[in-house]
Amino acid sequence: MRILIIGGTGFMGPSTAALLRQAGHNVTVFHRGKTDPAHGMEQIITEQIIGDRQRLGEYREAFARGQFDVVIDFILSSERQARLLVETFRGITRRVVALSSMDVYRAWGVFYGLEPGDLQAMPVDENSALRTGPAYPPAVFEKVRTIYPWVDDAYDLDKVPVERIILDDPELPGTVLRLPMVYGPGDYLHRFHPFLKRMDDGRPYILFADDVAAMRTPRGYVENVAAGIALAATSDRAAGQIYNLGEVECYSELEWSQKIAASTGWRGEFRVLPHDKTPPHLYWPGNTAQHLVVSSEKIRRELGYREPVAQEEAIRRTIEWERAHPPDAIGIPFNYQAEDAALTDLKASA
Repeated sequence: MRILIIGGTGFMGPSTAALLRQAGHNVTVFHRGKTDPAHGMEQIITEQIIGDRQRLGEYREAFARGQFDVVIDFILSSERQARLLVETFRGITRRVVALSSMDVYRAWGVFYGLEPGDLQAMPVDENSALRTGPAYPPAVFEKVRTIYPWVDDAYDLDKVPVERIILDDPELPGTVLRLPMVYGPGDYLHRFHPFLKRMDDGRPYILFADDVAAMRTPRGYVENVAAGIALAATSDRAAGQIYNLGEVECYSELEWSQKIAASTGWRGEFRVLPHDKTPPHLYWPGNTAQHLVVSSEKIRRELGYREPVAQEEAIRRTIEWERAHPPDAIGIPFNYQAEDAALTDLKASA
């Protein structure tokens, strides 16, 4: 197959392109030219097209010459971008694959306090209720904008209308993949860093508020998520479908940190404190009574998806990368003095 990847030079794109090439497909990457895809990708991509995602329609002739069977868009963020994608590729490609997010579910809105009503039952699947309001509070939107410069106006970031446009076009079949929190080498958000830094700093204790320790969320290792993207892009059965993509088990924050500790050999202790006895910098900004447990059974059943990299190895590779690439500044607070004081106070009151 001839496959076009839009924005494939970042976190997940190179792994997806590599898997597609290994399977014998031709891969072209459309990108801004600000990240050199030749670095580490010279044996992966067939060719590249340099251009601006926000002016996609201007490259329609070049895309038509490519005769692409499938287009995978890694950087869809808004209704405007989704309409532009469909209008550009209608009539010149067989199918588009849109990367969405599990934040489309109503449970995410409940977590952030943006949806009224009761907690959502877990797990959620592809038929569960979607949000009716915004995806994130304003402060989170602003952070997203600084991390992902390709996002449209941050306040327009919403995958719900993106999905609707991708799936509703009668002339251009679409596939939607709802992604979890993705970890691994290249993770912009350095999701392992809060745990790993404390372990590498030799902290004897790592603290959790009781509600945060119990919180369950969906995860996926970057190469495993890429395998799911490549599978859906090359499977005709995926046309017109929505799939959740992530690990089978949605572990709690405490369970996940214990897995990282086991991989590092850290010998300290995890301490779970009452919420009101925990330093505020360790709180989560949401309703932690609303867990975020997601089923990925559909893609496993219909497309035969399985993770090629075992979880233990995925964690090991991520730790290795994190240690070699510590973040400069990503807004994660570390206040060991406050954490030591909280433990001292707890012992004194026992």
